[in-house]
Amino acid sequence: MAALVETSDEDATLAVARFTAEMAWANAGPEVAEPQVIHYIEEAQSYMLERRWSDLVSLLLTSADLIFANSAEKDLECIFTVICNLVTKAGSPDEALAMAEQIVTKVTQQPSDKPALRLRILFNLYNMLENPYSKFLVYERALKLAANGKVADLIIPSFKKMDAFLKEWNIRKNNQRDLFLAISNILKDNKGSAKDSYSFLLKYLATFDGEDAYTTSEAKEEAVRAIIEFVKAPDMFQCDLLDMPAVAQLGKDGKYALVYRLLQIFLTQRLDSYLEFQAANSALLKSYGLVHEDCITKMRLMSLADLASKGSGEVSYVSVRDTLRVTDDDVEFWIVRAISAKLVDCKMDQMRQVAVVNRSTERVFGPSQWKELHSRLSVWKENIANIIRNIQKANAAADQAPEALQGMAVQ
Repeated sequence: MAALVETSDEDATLAVARFTAEMAWANAGPEVAEPQVIHYIEEAQSYMLERRWSDLVSLLLTSADLIFANSAEKDLECIFTVICNLVTKAGSPDEALAMAEQIVTKVTQQPSDKPALRLRILFNLYNMLENPYSKFLVYERALKLAANGKVADLIIPSFKKMDAFLKEWNIRKNNQRDLFLAISNILKDNKGSAKDSYSFLLKYLATFDGEDAYTTSEAKEEAVRAIIEFVKAPDMFQCDLLDMPAVAQLGKDGKYALVYRLLQIFLTQRLDSYLEFQAANSALLKSYGLVHEDCITKMRLMSLADLASKGSGEVSYVSVRDTLRVTDDDVEFWIVRAISAKLVDCKMDQMRQVAVVNRSTERVFGPSQWKELHSRLSVWKENIANIIRNIQKANAAADQAPEALQGMAVQ
């Protein structure tokens, strides 16, 4: 088998040309192979002299499949480092992009063969490009390669830098939309990444804000997925899905209106509404993989949080029992579960049979919640102002006391 050897006599690019040519004609006799190899090297050299970098890349990639099949990974990485480096010689961003597209197309043709190596080649190419949009296109293809080649774990760490990437790339909304959905799908299939997957799914849905009805309709399936994932999640009790146009459209959709209704119940109503819905739509819930017992558990916790937020600082055990449809003996159990889930912060007064609420979690945070928060802040501000005034009065009285005592002493 041919081996890539660095020499002092040949430019690295010509060394790659020689290596690929010799491999391509390895099975031919020397009488046939030698003139073909020489012709190939001369053609590569002429492209270099004429600065026809795109043509040179095309030439070097002619036997890419053969090289991947018969070369050691070390040689492959070296070869493609040299080829990728040619993009830095391009005379314009468009030429560099055209060269990058040639490389990416070849590298991603067989994603299941040496996928980790192919991904490293794309990362190397990414780092050699200067144009932000070209970088984005290479990264997007790397995402597909990682997913198809089942090496997603190699690209997932880069998702933490996505905000910085987006700032650098400055891509359009439709590009962001495709990117967010691709990342969400990759994370969905990765164990332990459900919340991150959901976060990118929400970012995807948010890109439809302000779009026309036709464009927004593209998001129906993913909007349904977002609703179902929220309902299924045992530790997710708050979201802003209801007001998203991509999700709200489902309310008027003949196929998905009931799914939207389910979301409304979980975010704005209590257990009794869910039980009524389930009785009429049990087949629908099963078709989406929703387990009735799990839904009841989640609705009980969310109903308890709603009770706590709507009360006057106290929630009676009786109201908890009736709202959650549990026995008297189970009331404190559910209060403790709500505290553990950080839905409420409260203390149980067993003598008075009430829960004294310090804080509760809102399932949605819209205009009404902002209004209530503003009202509470105004009250707190006034209370603090009163405390400050009282302290000032007390300090003033304390300052006057020594003067009065001194007057009495003189007398």
